[in-house]
Amino acid sequence: GGHDGGHGCWELRRRTLGGACVCKTASLKATPVRVARAARTSTVAGAAVDNETGLKMARDGIKEAASENLLTPRFYTTDFDEMEQLFSKEINPNLDESELVAILQEFQEDFNQKHFVRNDSFKTAADGITGEARRIFIEFLERSCTAEFSGFLLYKELGRRLKKTAPVCAEIFTLMSRDEARHAGFLNKAMSDFNLALDLGFLTKNRQYTFFKPKFIFYATYLSEKIGYWRYISIYRHLQANPDDQLYPIFQYFENWCQDENRHGDFFTAVLKARPEFINDFEAKLWSRFFCLSVYVTMYLNDHSRAEFYESIGLDTTQFNMHVIHQTNKTTAQIFPQVIDTYNPKFKEHLDKLVVINTALAKAESPMEKAPLVLGFASNLLAIALMKPIDSGSIDFVEDVSDPAFMY
Repeated sequence: GGHDGGHGCWELRRRTLGGACVCKTASLKATPVRVARAARTSTVAGAAVDNETGLKMARDGIKEAASENLLTPRFYTTDFDEMEQLFSKEINPNLDESELVAILQEFQEDFNQKHFVRNDSFKTAADGITGEARRIFIEFLERSCTAEFSGFLLYKELGRRLKKTAPVCAEIFTLMSRDEARHAGFLNKAMSDFNLALDLGFLTKNRQYTFFKPKFIFYATYLSEKIGYWRYISIYRHLQANPDDQLYPIFQYFENWCQDENRHGDFFTAVLKARPEFINDFEAKLWSRFFCLSVYVTMYLNDHSRAEFYESIGLDTTQFNMHVIHQTNKTTAQIFPQVIDTYNPKFKEHLDKLVVINTALAKAESPMEKAPLVLGFASNLLAIALMKPIDSGSIDFVEDVSDPAFMY
């Protein structure tokens, strides 16, 4: 799903899967970005720099990628053999075939088939965004495109691998990859308004892939899609109420766009319900809180490190983030067995401390400077993890229906 916040989910481990990979893990390399007018670059101290934005270029006409770190959008791979078993009706009798067919029919309707159509206002608006605001916009488009493209690669491979064992689920994944490709393409086309374009083919082959076991893929992608929904719809509603802040027309597409994210999340809800052990034991509660923590913190740090972007469209970054986190958490509480208590004042206190530490870490150079900061970062994360959680979960798994535990 396509948002910058969720796809930055922290890595548990990496490994090369060879044939079972979406794509073989490769060493870190720069993400190339084509520049429409090569003459727009100059060389400063041996490195090409885009004259208009100051963005570093790896070589003439190729933008240097934002370096990969814990907070950048990830490309995922998984154990596809285990996935085949999870989606096999013979092995997993809990799969609700009628629900999956209904979900598939909704995807086949393709409500947004004719939604992502550009017009002349895009290029005109892009030409009007200059200086630092232009650089920030390009970074936003690049990160968003990378996140959407990440979803496309994973869903496409799942659609291919599940064709024989679970044809209905395979087609759902294929159609979800269609949505993500459409989003990524739309964002990449938007980059061309700023005279840049991502080389997505190069990205596929040269990006490092993060390995998650299938159940972790479900947690991560569910949260990613749902937080993407709340980010898109919140920005859309804000700009509908404040049209003067609409710097660029892509935001007008967010209302329908976010419905794609919502449908994707609903599919993962059905998948999680089919595996009660993923959402109703002690281990599931710990992992649920871990993924909530990682996704919320990643978004909060990412957005606060580029608060200028949200301010440029009239948003208060902190208010926007807390609104998205609260709403995502309420949605997530409908299926995850435990969630973080985001309304606990200590939650935001620790988030704000993490922002301060993260800013200092970015400036720190020596290991001596970094060590106490890393320790402070870890202690604040641990403090959030140890906060009293909220028991939640699907009504399907609540034995006492009058028990409010499933209602957040």
